[in-house]
Amino acid sequence: MVVAMVAASMASGFRTKAMAELCCYLTVALCAFLVPSFAKLTTIEHPVKPNRSLSFLVVGDWGRKGFYNQSEVAFQMGRIGEKLKIDFVISTGDNFYDNGLTSVYDPAFRDSFTNIYTAKGLQKPWYSVLGNHDYRGNAEAQLNPILRSVDKRWICMRSFVLKTELVDIFFVDTTPFVDKYFTDPEDHTYDWKGVEPRKNYLSSLIKDLKAEMRNSTALWKFAVGHHAIKSLGHHGDTAQLIKFLLPVLKDNNVDVYMNGHDHCLEHITSMNGAMQYLTSGGGSKAWRGDLKPDDDVNHSAKFLYDGQGFMSVEMNENEAMILFYDVEGLILHQWKISKQLRSAV
Repeated sequence: MVVAMVAASMASGFRTKAMAELCCYLTVALCAFLVPSFAKLTTIEHPVKPNRSLSFLVVGDWGRKGFYNQSEVAFQMGRIGEKLKIDFVISTGDNFYDNGLTSVYDPAFRDSFTNIYTAKGLQKPWYSVLGNHDYRGNAEAQLNPILRSVDKRWICMRSFVLKTELVDIFFVDTTPFVDKYFTDPEDHTYDWKGVEPRKNYLSSLIKDLKAEMRNSTALWKFAVGHHAIKSLGHHGDTAQLIKFLLPVLKDNNVDVYMNGHDHCLEHITSMNGAMQYLTSGGGSKAWRGDLKPDDDVNHSAKFLYDGQGFMSVEMNENEAMILFYDVEGLILHQWKISKQLRSAV
């Protein structure tokens, strides 16, 4: 009975899709709803290239229906994506402004994603996390596998692990860590379904991250979240991530932490370790004009740009090359990390 009702609803909601296609996703969607909120992290496997290399783009804070130079950034992403023959795209969150999606039927999904990132070079899986703006809407809509019947590229979960032969990438749901969204939400309403009770959610997440990272045998370990751990941008460091998440990353020798949230491009190196902190939050609206380079006391900033753009990563067993591009596709900064030497040059 329930299956029939959901199938009927889906059929009416996606009139442009064939019923056969929708039914394929029905079982997946229903199973997803039956999984407990505090389940262990989902693992996704992604193949590397035949020469055992990997390349991907990283972009965040983008979903504005093409405005604020989103379309221009998308064009350059397509050009670079095709040039590098990327394997996938990583979204660091705040996928749909200003208040996420209202439901799986929200036209903003097509208007801000499907109809914007149309280039041939971007027709790859998009592995995405939620940002604080996404939590202001129906957060579970973005997580719903039904969206893959609209655009098969879309893969979004709260926290999960992407495994390849070269690197394990740990995607972390950082918004629930931030106290102010709970204690001082201002005039915003957040969708905490699947998160509350918050204490249990965060405790389970940290426990699962520790287990997954400890068991990882990958050559490289990257982590992705929406909020910055270290940043000289508008929002700055996130105290709760420094307290709870950073020790887990350090204890497990994570090489790179990538985030959005600050609408800029940024590279900070660890002052007491090998970790690199990379901000790629220039997918659309940027130019806040309030970067804080003078606060570079507890940081070691290599690059800071208050503007739109994105990042690419090319890697193999021995090294990872990181490049930042502006809205015109010009290379602003590049950095090579050697796995053999555990140092950057």
